[in-house]
Amino acid sequence: MKRLDGIIPWNNLHLSYCGISDQGQVRKENEDDFLIMDSHPLFCVADGMGGHQNGALASRLIIEQLADLSTTGDLPERLLALRRCLHELNRRLSQELTITAERPDPVIGSTVVALLVEDGRAACIWAGDSRCYLWRSGRLYQLSRDHSLLQQLIDEQQLSPAVAAKHPAAHALTRAIGASEKLELDILEFTVFPGDTLLLCSDGLYQSMSADALGAALSLPSTHLALERLFRQALKGPARDNLSAVVIRR
Repeated sequence: MKRLDGIIPWNNLHLSYCGISDQGQVRKENEDDFLIMDSHPLFCVADGMGGHQNGALASRLIIEQLADLSTTGDLPERLLALRRCLHELNRRLSQELTITAERPDPVIGSTVVALLVEDGRAACIWAGDSRCYLWRSGRLYQLSRDHSLLQQLIDEQQLSPAVAAKHPAAHALTRAIGASEKLELDILEFTVFPGDTLLLCSDGLYQSMSADALGAALSLPSTHLALERLFRQALKGPARDNLSAVVIRR
């Protein structure tokens, strides 16, 4: 298990955070990874795909490259640098590494959800089905929208989530870093208020948990208590997938 927690007294912000990654109950390897940069607030969760070695390689590359990003500039400049980094990673994963991979299934890719914070503003950027949630004033909001066939069936064919989930490929990803030569990223910018709590997580965490359970955990008085409850509840179940999450509170 990988774990980090601490406090960022940065400019006018006071951010507390906690991050945990666990292989779960079934997987022998952990293809997830997460990043917390307290020198300049940047948080990220990546969920690798393509088998143990390929998935772990993809998520690790994303975390390592984002950790090397410049910490200078305002929010728009940092967001632009982050986007360029992810597009370059997509090119590398979808072309260079895939072509040279000596494996029958040469898929090397990863979901990504990242959060930049600057004073009272934040920007969330993502590809895939790793999510960003906001807990504010007693209500839970899912800020990201999954890039999956399940969500596509709900949006385009107006199917209910229960019916769409019965599709045999419902959880197939429609976007991810390395999944195709062209990468589309979604971005959401918003204000972060005192008391706001944000959760970045891979699907291994949220799939086994209701919105009420997520909200109840995020309402706890500290980020480490919130994350410990989330993982305790998730690991009580089958936890067939890796699970990673970062909780941030202003």
